[in-house]
Amino acid sequence: MQDDDGDGQRIPAVEALIARMTLEEKVGQMSQRAYFAHDREEALEAVRAGRVGSFLNVPDPATRNELQRLAVEQSRLGIPLVFGRDVIHGYRTIFPIVLGQAASFDPELVEAAAAVAASEAAAVGIDWTFAPMIDVSRDPRWGRIAESPGEDPHLTAVMGAAMVRGFQGSDPAAPDRIAACAKHYVGYGAAEAGKDYNTTYIPDGLLHETYLPPYRACVEAGVLSVMTAFNDLNGVPATGNEPLVRGVLKGEWGFRGVVVSDWASMTEMINHGYCADLRAVAQTALRAGVDLEMATHAYRDCLPALAEDGTADTARVDDAVRRVLELKHRLGLFARPYTTDYAPQEPTSRALKVAKELALRSLVLLTNDDGALPLSADVESIAVVGPLADDPNEQLGCWAFDGIRDRTVTVVQALRERVGDRTTIQYVPGLTSPLDTSRAGFVEAVAAATAADVTIVVLGETADLSGECHSRAFLDFPGAQVELLERLAATGRPIVLVVFAGRPLVLGRVLEHANAVVYAWHPGTMGGPAIVDVLFGDESPSGRLPVTFPRAVGQIPIYHAFKNTGRPPTTGFRGIPAGTPLDPEGFETSYLDLEVSPEFPFGFGMSYATIKYSELVLEPSHAPVGHPIQVHVTVENTGTRVVDEVVQVYLRDLVGSVTRPVRELKAFRRVRVEPGQRRRIQIELDATAFEFVGLDLKRVTEPGRFHVFVGGDSTADLCAELELV
Repeated sequence: MQDDDGDGQRIPAVEALIARMTLEEKVGQMSQRAYFAHDREEALEAVRAGRVGSFLNVPDPATRNELQRLAVEQSRLGIPLVFGRDVIHGYRTIFPIVLGQAASFDPELVEAAAAVAASEAAAVGIDWTFAPMIDVSRDPRWGRIAESPGEDPHLTAVMGAAMVRGFQGSDPAAPDRIAACAKHYVGYGAAEAGKDYNTTYIPDGLLHETYLPPYRACVEAGVLSVMTAFNDLNGVPATGNEPLVRGVLKGEWGFRGVVVSDWASMTEMINHGYCADLRAVAQTALRAGVDLEMATHAYRDCLPALAEDGTADTARVDDAVRRVLELKHRLGLFARPYTTDYAPQEPTSRALKVAKELALRSLVLLTNDDGALPLSADVESIAVVGPLADDPNEQLGCWAFDGIRDRTVTVVQALRERVGDRTTIQYVPGLTSPLDTSRAGFVEAVAAATAADVTIVVLGETADLSGECHSRAFLDFPGAQVELLERLAATGRPIVLVVFAGRPLVLGRVLEHANAVVYAWHPGTMGGPAIVDVLFGDESPSGRLPVTFPRAVGQIPIYHAFKNTGRPPTTGFRGIPAGTPLDPEGFETSYLDLEVSPEFPFGFGMSYATIKYSELVLEPSHAPVGHPIQVHVTVENTGTRVVDEVVQVYLRDLVGSVTRPVRELKAFRRVRVEPGQRRRIQIELDATAFEFVGLDLKRVTEPGRFHVFVGGDSTADLCAELELV
């Protein structure tokens, strides 16, 4: 994103405005105000006086137009406002949570969903969303993992860039596009102990190699704004981190968009013990490179005086104002400030189609014992049990407060529509909610399961158990859900479990009591029809895990790109080890009381056919550093159903000047494979795939041997060796 109108030059109209602005008006453009009805009159006066340049959470288009009219027609300079809103995974049509979208491994479809969300939001006067959230997240205790694309920097970068393209399009000023915001810069996903807002300690090498690349990918995709994080990163609050914001983001990467603080993250630097008062907050944030203050008033209250007495650099004030005004220019607000034709609030057929397709591709089949799925088309009776099976609100997940609840199609609704009168559907919740500990409904639920050919059980988390400030110390199923499942399994009838959740849960005993498990995340508006299509085999499940599933909370953090140790695990679960420190048999990286491997690895997901990988060839297998490598592999569908396979390519650098992970995802591709078909797939690894961050924090590719693994998840064992010289 360039600080110009596309030709390397600044925008003349913006420069002319800056020349006319008073210091107070400049600070007004650097202030974003949250709209509340109780201080409406004060907000109106602030707009007239030019003391505010942006609003978030204005409730309706009529109010937005009223505020905009004051800004354009009654303020001295007539600068339009920009209106922001959290459009995280849909606006009126709600798509799967972002973690679920990442499970699709389908960036084109994710881009299409973001475009639908942008269109729905723009139609009612929303100009700017605070998404995508691209915090690499390796701790499922952290509630905001639901909003992230998961644990892998490559997958996160690809999905983040896709969402940026979807929200903004090729022309952010188009009437159906809005500005995107990459957040939270940076390291927020590494919150200590999984507690939201908590301290993060990330070594510089890990920061530059794992947590920063998704932001660079979004900058390269043209993202118009970046949000600073709440967290203290290595002793410096992210919102006050000059080396990372002004140095890396604005300097090294050349980002020319707006840097906005998160809600109150500027004034919270006082709580961190980094700033003594509001004057220090304003001075620190400006120096760091924050252009726009969200919700609080350190800039408004202190920046004019700091600039006048020379404490604050007025050139940096002008730079911040320029970025805000250019954002408004790129959004076309100077030419088209008002929302003049409110679009219908109902989701379109196109929106619902994209929502269903993305939900379909997000579903991950974790287990399928003895072919319990797909269900037979002529099944005579189905019991549906679980409080989440017919709850349209909980199906939407966190950050879905603008979604239309009555357009949500639940599992029960979709089942009844699917089977009509030919199959008996009996729905018994069993529990009033996932948090319910009463067993009062168990008898009726067990009776329904006993009378049915198969029981579909829908359990998991409510929407408000994930998202911001919703961390969990335990990752089991809350309430009496597991006991309900055990009672149902005791009937001896087939049990198909569908899990709604905003994070990986510890499945443990749950796996013992279900013949098949489908992980649905929170699948959004069209989750019900997507789930039913998969249950009946209209579509083979094709979602893959974007995050590792632990066996127990004690394994966290657990992720696929770990580094080897001097004593890597070889024996799995050992119980009490043999040997002594003098005779160290079995002394290796492991647990005494648990298998060291995950419950399900990153990239895992089953389908209704077996895919066989073979004939892995690298061309060339001996190449100079910087030469692209072509990966050729054959995938064969040995089953009887068409499936979508996610071909995943992992790399291991065997020896480096900095130790390297045992597996790094470098590329992936979704391919459709017909029954009995053998397809030859080619995927290119460009020169950047072999780079890593050295001790000097610069990216380097070192000659040497590499192992390339290709398969259906991060434990793929089909391997070929490559040498770079």
